[in-house]
Amino acid sequence: MLEKGLFSSYYMAPIAYFYYINKHKSIIEDVNENFVKQTYRNRFYILSPNGVQNLTIPLIKVKRKKPFKDVRIAYDENWQKIHWKSIESAYRSSPYFEFYEDEFEPLFNKKFDFLIDLNTELQSKILESIGFSIEVERSTKYCEPNYQTTDYRAILTPKIKIQDLNFPSYLQVFNDRLPFAKNLSIIDLLFNEGPNSISYINNITSNV
Repeated sequence: MLEKGLFSSYYMAPIAYFYYINKHKSIIEDVNENFVKQTYRNRFYILSPNGVQNLTIPLIKVKRKKPFKDVRIAYDENWQKIHWKSIESAYRSSPYFEFYEDEFEPLFNKKFDFLIDLNTELQSKILESIGFSIEVERSTKYCEPNYQTTDYRAILTPKIKIQDLNFPSYLQVFNDRLPFAKNLSIIDLLFNEGPNSISYINNITSNV
């Protein structure tokens, strides 16, 4: 195991995130970093009948240099219903959707004021579902990069395709019409592979 990993807080993070945290006994979530738009902090990607779909949480207007921990969720539209219906449409026929459905659906019926609180509850549920036992520490101030931590904050972003990891294919719901889509949200793996998800993550290899 390596030294601590330093991460941002994500909304149902991509599979690569779980590969990276699996390399550490404990991780630090920098909740005091400035919020950055168009990142995994408030969006995730699933495989819908029409291809890869992006689902984004609307936020109350974020001013420049606002700490992530202070970012609030907007409820002008019923985005929770939209997100859950999209998840249901994409994964209802997957092998393990019904197994995990009762664990996740209540979180889409609960209102959270702050994005960090929703992300934290979902992350806890996902880690438990996968079977990961890892210590997650929240920062008390902005974390400067240092030799004691491996910093993943700039690596895990939708704007940068991860080239150094090899993601084995697994059977996805729409494999009869769509090519394999790698590194989607962890729920794609969880609903399709269930208890085998941890083995899949352990079988991801790095070119580095």
